[in-house]
Amino acid sequence: MAEGMLLEKLEVGGFASNCYIVASEKTKEGMLVDAGDDADRIMKRLEAHGVKLQLIVLTHGHLDHVGAVRKIKEATGAKLAAHADERLAGASERQMVSSQFGIKLDAPPPPDMLLRGGDTIKVGDLSFQVLHTPGHSPGGICLVGHGVVFTGDTLFNYGIGRYDFPGGNLHMLMDSIHTRLLTLPDNTIAYPGHGPETTIGDERQGNPFLKPGVQEEGLM
Repeated sequence: MAEGMLLEKLEVGGFASNCYIVASEKTKEGMLVDAGDDADRIMKRLEAHGVKLQLIVLTHGHLDHVGAVRKIKEATGAKLAAHADERLAGASERQMVSSQFGIKLDAPPPPDMLLRGGDTIKVGDLSFQVLHTPGHSPGGICLVGHGVVFTGDTLFNYGIGRYDFPGGNLHMLMDSIHTRLLTLPDNTIAYPGHGPETTIGDERQGNPFLKPGVQEEGLM
């Protein structure tokens, strides 16, 4: 990870989703990568770091990654960015989660910025490239820069994302992983949407879901 970048992972909500605070140590301008739940806790950490939140970037629109977006956006004025092909969780998904798990999440607002693969996101003196990585969802993205990649629910520590949700596709997921993530340097630190971080090299060598012929269901 590059010097001059502040990075903190918060595990939030009943689905143990990862929310990442990413900011320039020099300018304190920053972004959130996913904001699944626990808005007040996230806000307290932003305040503790003195981060001036510019952006909330969604790796995808599933409820466990967007539940705190509305409250944080309204409190900070940060812009919301998501891929142009992504559908953010709607009323039916929120009702399902509420009835099955007893978890109530706010509806996310519409994005202010529609992203596409190859776009560049800048916060302060930090810069990240958008990788379009469909498969877990149609508009799933990863963000790469400064020696790290935020992989959302595309790639986990020794796991891959589910592809059996609406809009999921195994062929597209595996293509996204092999052509966009495994082409990164081995020492790139991967920060996933759930679970601990890993490296691209470790996943290339040891992820059992990436072995030839394996078509197992992922985890999240």
